[in-house]
Amino acid sequence: MKNDQTRVHDAVARAASRRTVLKTAGAAALAASVTGVAAGVARAATDGAAAADGGPYDVIIVGAGYAGVTAARELKNKGLRSLILEARNRIGGRTWTADFAGERIELGGGAVDPKQPNVWAEAQRYNIATVTGGGSLDNYVLPSGNGFAVVPLGQGSARIKSVFTPFFDGVDQLFPKPFAPFTRDDLLKDADKLSMRDRLDQMRLSADDEKLINGTTAGLSGGSSKRGAYTMLAQSWALSGYTYEGYQSINSYGLQGGTVALLQAILNDSGADLKLNCPVTRITEASGSVTVTTKAGTTYTAPHVIVAVPVNLWKTITFSPGLPAEYTNVSRAGIGAPNVKKIFMQVSNSSAGAFIGRPPEGFPLSTIIPEAQLSDGSMLMFAFSTDPTLDATSPAKVQTVLQRMVPGIKVLATKPQSWGTDPYSLGGWSSRQPGMLTGPYRTIQQPRGRIAFATSDIANGWSGYIDGAVESGMTAAQQVTASATATF
Repeated sequence: MKNDQTRVHDAVARAASRRTVLKTAGAAALAASVTGVAAGVARAATDGAAAADGGPYDVIIVGAGYAGVTAARELKNKGLRSLILEARNRIGGRTWTADFAGERIELGGGAVDPKQPNVWAEAQRYNIATVTGGGSLDNYVLPSGNGFAVVPLGQGSARIKSVFTPFFDGVDQLFPKPFAPFTRDDLLKDADKLSMRDRLDQMRLSADDEKLINGTTAGLSGGSSKRGAYTMLAQSWALSGYTYEGYQSINSYGLQGGTVALLQAILNDSGADLKLNCPVTRITEASGSVTVTTKAGTTYTAPHVIVAVPVNLWKTITFSPGLPAEYTNVSRAGIGAPNVKKIFMQVSNSSAGAFIGRPPEGFPLSTIIPEAQLSDGSMLMFAFSTDPTLDATSPAKVQTVLQRMVPGIKVLATKPQSWGTDPYSLGGWSSRQPGMLTGPYRTIQQPRGRIAFATSDIANGWSGYIDGAVESGMTAAQQVTASATATF
């Protein structure tokens, strides 16, 4: 999910070791969550195999990420039974808990925050603890002239804040109610025409000052500041409390056991049947029901369907009747940021210590963040790239790039995930383009007949985060429940 890209921890926001910040039922609750992961995968059928207790189902949900699984849980609470069809061999969608260098990592979105009310409430509901990253921070590595400079943490943070804060002048008026983004429609229409590049141009920054911010705007946009809408980042700033400190803190917390622990807890609670390895190719509505056809040719029919996959994937599914132009055009244009890679790296010999790297637009890597100190003295870090030519599977090639920032640093191993080329995401975090919010956005949030849509891409609040996925799943479940009630 978005926005690990902006996860920059100030020293005061980090502990010396991983610590629990949300009271839980203890180790037994965590053990139950992890056990549930294995049990859930074991019980999941594959395409063409019968579900454990068979149909009929009230709702078919396409996608087992946070949006789809939350929708299933909400539907169960309304007395409706769901079948979840997931294209991958795992649950999670654009979240993905994995292991690397002896540590648990998040190859997709992994951050939660108290300012994100939906996911924070879910963690409390299922007694899943939140944790902060371990280890200390030493420096920033920031653009300087045609190269880079190592800058002490406090000095670097002050420099970035001095440029970053004015970028959002007037956002408190543009989004006075951040979870209700259309409150000031009169102001929003003009602002939504702006790309991030347009806003940077308005500021008339010096070349050195712009380099402190344009790596973020380009990275979040998917490679070029011209692509991303200014209102996308502006709303995140508003949701963060309109301050630099609030914005920089939104990726400070993760979930104990990983994002999969909370997701599995919600899935277990949903009572839904799950079929993995089950990509959907066609959805047909006719005669008061909806039929879903998979790549293998298997069909499933129910009164209602929730399409809980990224907007970028809508174009890969044949809908009959066809979706209105707003849906298809947005899917072709894309909301999920293109070319996105998240790259975990095991590094050593860093002359900059544990550093945050903020390269400028056009550099093969965008933000670089330390994750953990390892027992052998090496360090776990992760970075993002929107450079389609970078082979992140090669430690040597990643090292060549990283040494341009920190000479002598060694990359011992890498574990990347290319979300832009993943056939079941076709993009990374949500990054609306100019004109989308005030154009088709409110339309594509709505169901079409008996088909509803759920994805963080179309959330009212934290679009691109787990919180937005949970919000959208709840909304889709409400839409389906209202429709089901109306047909009785």
